[in-house]
Amino acid sequence: MYQPDFNQLLKVLRREKPDRPVLFEFIINDDGPAFESLLGRPFDSSASAPDRARQIVQAYHAGGYDHAVLPVWDLGFVGFPKGDIESKESYSQDEGGVITDQASFDAYAWQDVTAEPFAVLEETEKDLPDAMKYIICGNCGVEENVVELVGFQELCFMQVDEPELLQEIVNAVGSRLLAHYEEALKYDSVGAILLNDDWGFKTQTMMSPAFLREYIIPWHRRMAAASHAVGKPVLMHSCGNLTEVWDDIIDDIKVDGKHSNEDNILSVEDAYETYGKRIAILGGIDMDFLCRKTPEEIYKRSAEMIERSNGCTGYALGSGNSIASYVPVENYEAMTRAAREKRT
Repeated sequence: MYQPDFNQLLKVLRREKPDRPVLFEFIINDDGPAFESLLGRPFDSSASAPDRARQIVQAYHAGGYDHAVLPVWDLGFVGFPKGDIESKESYSQDEGGVITDQASFDAYAWQDVTAEPFAVLEETEKDLPDAMKYIICGNCGVEENVVELVGFQELCFMQVDEPELLQEIVNAVGSRLLAHYEEALKYDSVGAILLNDDWGFKTQTMMSPAFLREYIIPWHRRMAAASHAVGKPVLMHSCGNLTEVWDDIIDDIKVDGKHSNEDNILSVEDAYETYGKRIAILGGIDMDFLCRKTPEEIYKRSAEMIERSNGCTGYALGSGNSIASYVPVENYEAMTRAAREKRT
């Protein structure tokens, strides 16, 4: 059985050369064939939260990872309930908004995050393999939750018509995410936090860079500072074209490792060449490539990325987004095999 070593991922995040290639994955969908292959059986979603966490740890361990990412709702963070949203092949970001004015803001049932028990961490940290650590994410990020609470179009109007109310909403979301991370960081079993907030789409950021800098980035900066204050690194997952805010991510928020790449926006190879001297690049094997190409092609590109990064110096191999349930298991295994074979 593979012996995890979170220190190897820490070396990647410090942009040092690890002792062997490192794998990173934010999400391995527990209803997909890859997860079942790693676990050796179907995921038991009806199990208790600690037992669900143990299954996740077992799967990440079997896959050759030095970390495991737990679903935030199993840690007690319900998040920010929204209205009904019809979801098919896509969904509208205007649906589901529940805060439209001061009265609806005041009436909203904001969660007391300081009351989170974190019983899952308390009960399972003793079950982690030696030198393996948890990475804790949020229940989405500041921007994503604000957009869903208000509705995209209404949010655009609110910037002009009610900026004070908008700031109250942002602060209510940001302060709870910060409290969630601060509580998680108290545990020795937590090695890092991950700020997961999708800021963009194919051609640009969803909201303007000015909006991000005024409302969203200050809270991300505080979350990152809280983690760095206790000596733990900060990862960020954000999809989309972030060309205009990469400097903010690196120099203002001070993120240690950036996750999520698409070939039709910025390939992982280009991301590593452009930003790899300033920030670690995580994952990046494009989802379309991972799903459509042959295992041989996937193995070749993954192995070449390890070589390009001089044995994963400032780079950890993984998908451009997640191991979704539709990713063919043989393709996933071809990607990770490129790292596992170079460890021997």
